[in-house]
Amino acid sequence: MDRKKYLVVGAGFSGAVIARKLAENGKNVLVIDKRSHIAGNCYTKRDANTNVMVHKYGPHIFNTNNKEVWEYVNSYGKLKPFKNKVIANTEKGVFSMPMNLLTINQFFKTKLKPSEVESFLKQKQKKKENPKDFEEQALAFLGEELYYNFFYGYTKKQWGCEPKELPASILKRLPIRFNYDDNYYNSKYQGIPENGYTEIIENILKHKNITIELGIVYNKSDNKSYEHVFYTGAIDSYLDYKFGRLGYRTVFFKEEIHDGDFQGNAVINYCEEDIPFTRVHEHKHFAPWENHEKTIVLTEFSKETVDKDEPYYPKRLKPDIAKLNSYVTYAESLEENVSFVGRLATYRYLDMEKVIKEALDYATYFLENKKENTIFKGAIFSNKI
Repeated sequence: MDRKKYLVVGAGFSGAVIARKLAENGKNVLVIDKRSHIAGNCYTKRDANTNVMVHKYGPHIFNTNNKEVWEYVNSYGKLKPFKNKVIANTEKGVFSMPMNLLTINQFFKTKLKPSEVESFLKQKQKKKENPKDFEEQALAFLGEELYYNFFYGYTKKQWGCEPKELPASILKRLPIRFNYDDNYYNSKYQGIPENGYTEIIENILKHKNITIELGIVYNKSDNKSYEHVFYTGAIDSYLDYKFGRLGYRTVFFKEEIHDGDFQGNAVINYCEEDIPFTRVHEHKHFAPWENHEKTIVLTEFSKETVDKDEPYYPKRLKPDIAKLNSYVTYAESLEENVSFVGRLATYRYLDMEKVIKEALDYATYFLENKKENTIFKGAIFSNKI
């Protein structure tokens, strides 16, 4: 491994943004990744058989209200407008998601107006003060019929546990509307890169002061060779699972190629518990500006993360949070010259826009506070500055 002043572990958005900021400020940076490609879970590649741009680790729709972040991403590649409109395949039929006025009217066979939805749902709700888990939150907001038809089975498959074991905050991320807006996101800026995310991250990393090495397994014993290390991998892995594994869900895909149009939409959720998969993605619909005679379809399955799996979604159950606190305390007391940055290193669910903003802010903080040939005492977590 070449001797460089700064080491960035991971070539996803967090690592790339930090590396670029350092490089633009005259720092020499080595970026390594254990995978054979850059871009992390945002990695996109054209399928050789269909020429469709495929989101290899699941679809990513960029959405943000932050103009700075939107302009930053667009400065490295053009994002074309895209609105994510999800379909829910349920025991009682096929409906529009996120849940909106059309969903509710079709499901209950009503003709409600926007002003009537709230009072209608109040009759269905099972109100509880300060819902303490996902199920209580859902029942308090939606009632039993909508909850069990749309969320119970899907959530159980996605997270591998009873919804009542999950925090209420997970449901709060899901939009529910009292009008006919079926756009999954409310964000001002929404789009997908015209040439994929890989091109954007490649352009971010394209700087004379940045060296990239792929297929490299990080070894923290190398830390002393660098002025500072920015680590974007899993915090429990970094500390050799000293306090046990943090809970993650991972996903895997079954890939098929078909002629024409397979399902007529980019994403269809399968909400019934006895259907083993969670979603089906038809990737050509993520690029409606392109035309393809064939189509590539990825069926998504969710499972518990075990050794050698790629962690996707932090479960953040009570035992996980206790372990996380132990890891953070231990790292802060032990490590020098290491920053933990991004969703895996800080064990949080983060959208791309938040990953980028936090990386930009942290890199700025680092450059303003780090003096040449000095060290930061103790590990620093990007979400704690």
